[in-house]
This record gives sequence, C-alpha cells and structure tokens, in this order.
Amino acid sequence: MLAAVAAFALMDAGLKQLSVGYPPLQVASLRGAASLPFVLVWVLATGGVASLRIRRWSLHLLRGALGVGMMASFVYALRTLPLSTAYSIFFVAPLAITALSVPLLGEKVGPRRWTAIAIGLVGVLVLLRPSGEGLVSLAALAVLAAALGYALSAITVRVLARTDSVQSIMFWLLVMIAAGAGVLAWPDWVPIRAADGWVIAGVGIAGALGQYAITEAFRIGEASAIAPLEYTALVWGVLLDLGLWGVLPDAVTWLGAAIIVASGLYLLRRERVHAEAGHP
Repeated sequence: MLAAVAAFALMDAGLKQLSVGYPPLQVASLRGAASLPFVLVWVLATGGVASLRIRRWSLHLLRGALGVGMMASFVYALRTLPLSTAYSIFFVAPLAITALSVPLLGEKVGPRRWTAIAIGLVGVLVLLRPSGEGLVSLAALAVLAAALGYALSAITVRVLARTDSVQSIMFWLLVMIAAGAGVLAWPDWVPIRAADGWVIAGVGIAGALGQYAITEAFRIGEASAIAPLEYTALVWGVLLDLGLWGVLPDAVTWLGAAIIVASGLYLLRRERVHAEAGHP
C-alpha cells in the first residue's frame, strides 16, 4: 500500500501537468492507455493469456465505470487545486472504505479504530479550513466524487479476487478506462503534443506499478486496516507541490496533516495489537 501511494503520487503529478492542456476525459483515457503496454507485458510473463479470463463481467464493468468517473473527476480537480489540497480532501476515501467494509465485506472495526478514523476526519476538515470554502468549490466536489468512486472500486477488488486473477482485475480496468474515457472524450479530443510524450510515458509506468501494488494490497489485506496508509499521500503531495510548483502548505495545513498522521499511526498500532492478541 505504501508503494502504491508513492507511485500514484508521481502519476498524479504527471496528470496535473497534462490537465493544463487537455480535457479531463482525454487525460483519463491517456492514463489508462499509457499503462496498458507495461501491464500486458507483466500479464504475459506471469499468468499468460489464460489469466485474463473474466468470470464476473458485472463487477468488471462496474469497476470500469467507476474508474472513468474517478479519473476524470480527479483530473478536473487537479487543474486548479494543489496536490496536497486535493489529497487532503481525497482522504475521505479511507473513511468510506472503512464504513463500507463492514456491511459489504463483513469486516469488524472496533470502537477505538472508529474513534481514530473520526479524529482523522477532523484533520481533513482542518485542512479544508474552518470556513468550509473548499467544500463548495467545483474542484473540491470533484475530488469528493473521485474519493467515493475509489472507495467502491477498492471494495469490489476484494469481491473480484475470489473468482478472478489479479492480472484480469488490473488489465480490464485499464482497458475500460482507456476505451470508455476515450469514447467520451473523442468529440473534444486535443492533438497530443510531442513534448508531452515523456509525461504520458511516466504516467503509464507509475500508474502500472501503483495499480499492481494497490490491487495486491486490497486482495490480501483487510480493507479497514490498510486504508489509513492512504494518509502518506499527503507527504508526497507536499513534496511534489514544493518541488514542481513552488507551493508550500501554510500553518493550518500542517496542523491538519499532523492530526491525520497521528490518527493513522494509532490505527496501525491498534491493528498490530489486535493481530498479536489473535495470534499469540
């Protein structure tokens, strides 16, 4: 999960760069298409063509639709929001995953972990500012929509993994994002500039690595336990904002980040204690 967050942060920096010159749906399509060659090589090397067999078409199609909406919404937001701000709002996703894992996956979340999650939400609200101005902007609403799509998609991975291979889950999601977003973006398609080729390639590599890591994380781990590791994206967001765009978070942002990190670390500690108690 930590590797996935790092890879996706680098990918998001590339998406933010591309969002300046291309429509959101086109950027979403390019993201899927750019990762496909790398994922296909990995598929052929590990499981072969047979591993691409689909057993639950309905869930794959659902993930594809969620993926298109999630990517387009997030790219739209990145056009105007710093990465650190977008990530702070996107932290609603781990909270949604924890809530959904109870009724949809039958996982158990104790009161202490629920309390830590609630404290993490307070940190997100601090990052959005007490005035709430961030919540009413179209860009912030787009991030919230992307976060919900991500949470639902993460839950479906746990269900799909019972019948379909990791190769199938990864490959067909990228195919559906590339094709679905491409069809929707076609009327407003902007010719790709040669200078952006290296950015698109970087997005493809980082996206492929991140997709594999996060698919494995939710396939073998407890969703409510690994979800808090999403908070490490804030560190990457701050570093990339400062290094690439010269944006440094203010004191309120650092306060919110401290609250979120503290709650995430407590959640990890509670999970470790729980595991040790169950397996002395």
